[in-house]
Amino acid sequence: MVLVPGNSLLTATPEEGRALALTLARHTIHNIQPGLDVLQGGRPNYATTPESLMRASQVEALEFQTIAAANNYWRS
Repeated sequence: MVLVPGNSLLTATPEEGRALALTLARHTIHNIQPGLDVLQGGRPNYATTPESLMRASQVEALEFQTIAAANNYWRS
């Protein structure tokens, strides 16, 4: 499975960068917790807890920050 198209964090737009960040965040979480039953079983707990949702969005934000830096914030 190729997570990073062309083995690069370079994307044409910030929107593509965010989509890539979400993909990377999802795969990171899945690699940390590969047991699908356990992963899905915990979802009802964290899906309704504001602190858990904020932490999940922090993971995505860090991925996006990395991609944005790699793209020089989409400036030439």
